[in-house]
Amino acid sequence: MAVETRVMNCIMCPIGCELTVNIEDGKVTSVTGNTCPRGPKYANDEVTAPKRMLTSTVAIEGGLMPLLPVVSATVLPKERVLDCAAYLRGVTVKAPIKTGDVVVKDILGLGVDIIASRDM
Repeated sequence: MAVETRVMNCIMCPIGCELTVNIEDGKVTSVTGNTCPRGPKYANDEVTAPKRMLTSTVAIEGGLMPLLPVVSATVLPKERVLDCAAYLRGVTVKAPIKTGDVVVKDILGLGVDIIASRDM
């Protein structure tokens, strides 16, 4: 049983603590360096199932600009972000669009909607 040590910056608050994370058999066994209780949760989530928000654009017809900024409504599995971005390259919507409108429902069956992040 080898113990792996990773150093990572926590992104759960503005402090950005440098965490030292010990991992044994794919499980977090200890976290040090955090100044608040959110650090260990972030480290565990980042090691076991990393997730990210997706911000991108989609084509829009009849808008003031050719591209509409969009964002994922919640986090996506990190390993699927590029697949989602590739999917969005083929999406075209028609104006008018309001901030918060769902542009793609349940992208790639991940249970996350892609929403407009501005009116156009």
